[in-house]
Amino acid sequence: MQVIETLAEGLKREIKVVIPAKDMEARMNERLADAKDKVRVNGFRPGKVPVGHLKKMYGKSIMADLVNEILREKPTSILSERGEKSATQPEIAMTEDEAEAEKILTAQADFEFTMAYEILPPIELKSVEGIKVVREVVDVSDEEVNEQILKISESARSFETKKGKAADGDRITMDYVGKVDGVAFDGGTDSDAELVLGSGRFIPGFEDQLIGTKAGDEKTITVTFPEDYPAKNLAGKEATFDVTVKDVAAPAAIEINDELATKLGIESLDKLKEIVRGQIESQYGNVTRQKVKRQILDQLDALYKFDAPSKLIDAEFDNIWRQINTDLAQSGKTFEDEDTTEEQAREEYRTLAERRVRLGLVLSEIGEKGGVEVSEDEMQRALFAQLQQFPGQEKQILDFFRNTPGASASLRAPLFEEKVIDKLLSEIDVTDKKVSKEELLADDEAEEGDKPAKKAASKKKAAAKADDAAEGEEAAPKKKAAPKKKAAEGDAE
Repeated sequence: MQVIETLAEGLKREIKVVIPAKDMEARMNERLADAKDKVRVNGFRPGKVPVGHLKKMYGKSIMADLVNEILREKPTSILSERGEKSATQPEIAMTEDEAEAEKILTAQADFEFTMAYEILPPIELKSVEGIKVVREVVDVSDEEVNEQILKISESARSFETKKGKAADGDRITMDYVGKVDGVAFDGGTDSDAELVLGSGRFIPGFEDQLIGTKAGDEKTITVTFPEDYPAKNLAGKEATFDVTVKDVAAPAAIEINDELATKLGIESLDKLKEIVRGQIESQYGNVTRQKVKRQILDQLDALYKFDAPSKLIDAEFDNIWRQINTDLAQSGKTFEDEDTTEEQAREEYRTLAERRVRLGLVLSEIGEKGGVEVSEDEMQRALFAQLQQFPGQEKQILDFFRNTPGASASLRAPLFEEKVIDKLLSEIDVTDKKVSKEELLADDEAEEGDKPAKKAASKKKAAAKADDAAEGEEAAPKKKAAPKKKAAEGDAE
């Protein structure tokens, strides 16, 4: 077998492999000799079938199997012998001419194929002594814990019927019929619907017009659906709702005590506070870690400058670009709405893809040289977390990971990366800094991967997550299903 390098340009390599016809024929004859005592052919006793007859009957199929085996096994062994690692699966090419293929299968011509690939660049690890990060830490106050408990307790709040007019925070029980141009629309009708005024569950303007009503009142409310309303047939349209108020109830006071904890399914107030505090700390801890991780990656990015395999960059860019276009389509926006152009966005995200690939290779090298491994138990826990995200689809998810090549790598990669970050945190200079909640959640830049016009939005998302910190499954029972909710939104939500 001849292995000839035909291209060595940067990270790109191309190899031509030639296996002489006589070698292919010899391997085929070995298979035929082995099959001689096993096959049954009419007219011949077992073990007495002439090799020439077997060759005529099975030669081509055996040769085809040999070709497939070579294409499956040789690229790996060739890379190993050359001491190279391919960034992606090598691209294999062989003749597509039927006449030439026929000659190969009958051992009349040498078997030739080429393999094209990009090698992973050699990375010389540098000292991490100069890397310094600031880890922002927030102390969770008793006041914040109590505030979150009050938010959670809304699901357990009771209401008592009152006389007089409805005020903000009161619960109204009502019947309503929604109409556009005088015609009732699907999803706009309900009976005995309950709505807490000020909850923001209905479209803007609906709840405000119910303030001051009382039991027995009939009122027609006029509102306009938002332009970005999910139901296109209602978006931007004016609608009226004929409302009959059946009951007005005032909220009972909430006291943070053992009784409240019991209503929420927790054994005691102390245990409830412990759970809520832990959830808030976990949320803040996630934000802290992401900010620390970004500091580490920024400094690694400055330390390591090398060309990354273009195919890896292309694949990463395609993933990013697909998500960007999905986000734009869902929001009904264009690149111009985001104060950029498609060309500028492509350039920006191409740069981001290159950075991600390069840093991924650096972290992989650090982890490999540092002996970082992901255990089977950790993989199982990650898989279980995936299953929890798709209740009722457990079998499909398991089948996907079992039958899809590379699927398990999608579980392993983020685990490996986080363990490498942990390793770096144990080696670099880390300074803890006490900050307020507002300081922790403030950020001058959009997170890596955010669109330029989404910088402010990323802050709001982070703040929202922290505000909802205590609403975990352990402390809060599942919310009751809303009564055919959102009068003005109906079923089109």
